[in-house]
Amino acid sequence: MGVFSRFTDIINSNINSILDKAEDPEKMVRLIIQEMEDTLVEVRSTSAKTLADKKEITRQAARYQADAQQWQEKAELALSKGRDDLARAALIEKGKCTESSTALTDELAHVDEHIAKLQEEISQLQDKLVDAKARKKAIVMREKTVSSRLKIRQKIDSDRVNDALSRFDSYERKVDDLEGQVESFDMGKKSLADEIADLEAQEGIDDELAKLKAKMNKKTKTKK
Repeated sequence: MGVFSRFTDIINSNINSILDKAEDPEKMVRLIIQEMEDTLVEVRSTSAKTLADKKEITRQAARYQADAQQWQEKAELALSKGRDDLARAALIEKGKCTESSTALTDELAHVDEHIAKLQEEISQLQDKLVDAKARKKAIVMREKTVSSRLKIRQKIDSDRVNDALSRFDSYERKVDDLEGQVESFDMGKKSLADEIADLEAQEGIDDELAKLKAKMNKKTKTKK
């Protein structure tokens, strides 16, 4: 299991859900990013060590191959001198070197596979880190905006505001009462403009009455 696996829970989880449950979303975002950065450093360190191990294994495999070639030459020399026993022993040593070289070559294949996985993990983590940093400002801004709105709502709904509005309503009712008292004094009293208007209205009625009388008299005379 790679080093990156210890960060799997955070990577695979819903970050928004984590932030919703957090008392301090801004702090939680910083912790997530810090965890990503720490893990990235550790993965890179592991990758560097694995690359160093690969170089060492490659050198060892090369030495075994060189030793196998040398034992091959020694076996040929022994045969040329008629020493079959020495040639046999040299070939045995050659076989050991070849076997060790083959084992190291197989190990290199596993190391290469491990390095490839580490590089993939680094790439994934870097993408997640870039995304988290890009979203950090937006998340923090949203949290501050919501907090500000909450404070405003709390003030609007507070007892102090309600009391102030209640007092305002009370003052408004008092003004209405005062206006009503003033208007009550004016009831039954007519202003000069009102009296003139009444005269004009009365004059209009008198004129209409006179016209009606004249019309009726005319009809009466016609019948006679």
